[in-house]
Amino acid sequence: METKQKTRIGRVISNKMEKTVVITVETTRNHRLYKKTIKRMVKYKVHDAKKECELGDVVRIMEARPFSKEKRWRVAEIITKKETVATPPEEIT
Repeated sequence: METKQKTRIGRVISNKMEKTVVITVETTRNHRLYKKTIKRMVKYKVHDAKKECELGDVVRIMEARPFSKEKRWRVAEIITKKETVATPPEEIT
């Protein structure tokens, strides 16, 4: 019997830890009585073995075995990398 692993898509908000990134996943739902759209943001600590994730990247994460007390997810793939704009030093001043 094969179980399907859960997946989420979110944005990297921190990569300061060793082999760990913090991902925020935003979901929207309609309130059943008032019909107002409600945003819910959840943070996940995710295992990034190759240390490829940068701030602002959009990544797909999937459920995994427990890596530590709070890490139960791992990076499956990087969907989009954050674009960096190179500015020459003379344009800064």
